[in-house]
Amino acid sequence: MPLDADVFQVPPGYNAPQQVHITQGDLVGKAVIVSWVTVDEPGTNTVVYWSENSEQKEQAEGKVYTYKYYNYTSGYIHHCTIRHLEFNTKYYYVVGIGHTERQFWFVTPPEVGPDVPYSFGLIGDLGQSYDSNVTLTHYERNPRKGQTLLFVGDLSYADNYPCHDNNRWDTWGRFVERSAAYQPWIWTAGNHEIDFYPEIGETVPFKPYSHRYHVPYRASGSTAPFWHSIKRASAYIIVLSSYSAYGKYTPQYKWLEEELPKVNRSETPWLIVLMHAPWYNSYNYHYMEGETMRVMYEPWFVKYKVDVVFAGHVHAYERSERVSNIAYNVVNGLCSPVKDLSAPVYITIGDGGNLEGLVTNMTEPQPAYSAYREASFGHAIFEIKNRTHAYYGWNRNQDGYAVEADSMWFLNRFWSPIDDSTTADS
Repeated sequence: MPLDADVFQVPPGYNAPQQVHITQGDLVGKAVIVSWVTVDEPGTNTVVYWSENSEQKEQAEGKVYTYKYYNYTSGYIHHCTIRHLEFNTKYYYVVGIGHTERQFWFVTPPEVGPDVPYSFGLIGDLGQSYDSNVTLTHYERNPRKGQTLLFVGDLSYADNYPCHDNNRWDTWGRFVERSAAYQPWIWTAGNHEIDFYPEIGETVPFKPYSHRYHVPYRASGSTAPFWHSIKRASAYIIVLSSYSAYGKYTPQYKWLEEELPKVNRSETPWLIVLMHAPWYNSYNYHYMEGETMRVMYEPWFVKYKVDVVFAGHVHAYERSERVSNIAYNVVNGLCSPVKDLSAPVYITIGDGGNLEGLVTNMTEPQPAYSAYREASFGHAIFEIKNRTHAYYGWNRNQDGYAVEADSMWFLNRFWSPIDDSTTADS
């Protein structure tokens, strides 16, 4: 979309906060990180907030950051963590104190527990095209309201513009504010967040992304913001980085090795993993790019009975059967995916609408492990009902927001580990 598109409009007023967004700020959902950008001057780092059933206003203080990227200097990027919130409560908050104030709201999740219903939206590879706008609009209007968005990487696509034009990080932040200021977006880093461009002197990976999008990685014992975990309602969500070292002995490997045994399925039955590069992908685009990570971690996903893995990267939609490919040992020749009821369903949802367009070139014939695939833009909702059942639906843009083109009832791998395949002969 052009820079003067209405969804990119700068809010009026001196030093008005823009690009407002929130994410979970702790391990269990009693804290929120509020982020925003001011342009004219730093202004205050204060967030004023109150619950809807209280007149008592509280305030929290954040920090301000800036960065330079080639010939671009960022605005003043504020991050403020609001702590000690009550569960299942609506809060209002104000940023821009002392200059142009702007008010927003959010609802905290219910207390972590095994039968707590909760719904997650899913978008990946969004970008800032006309199709991106349709995807976000359909997500906002979906009658099965997502309460928190799980974003599987590739945000702004600023790196597709000359010299990775970081003004496109700003326009994207203003574009998604209409959702991300009101409900947490849980961030995954994709390849378009790397912004590694040594030809123009930019040699620090993830520089714009890591300055703009903070996550509570320390709360889960992570040593870097690109992999971490949170508990939210009845879900345990693990975010992995496809573009950080993941081989044996690396920080991400060590963290995940220690993290998976911590998951208490009596507390958080639903184990969800987010990553960017898919492990099971039957499109010719980005084919097998996730293979080395799959070889490292898939045995753990089966051992700990991960329910579902969401990925992006491939600009299309695909849902797998429950399969694994973990028997191969170099000499035995056992290297085909097999049905495995302890394995997760793998869903590729990199169809947010970015300017690179859809991928239509699929491997033929469709492999047996692929339950459904379609080259259409869209979004999805994963709606947890209780410890045993969750309903999942994918909405493609061309059908209108109320139509589900693909859906599935998930049966929890820990509490109800029976066959939930949608394919009769699988």
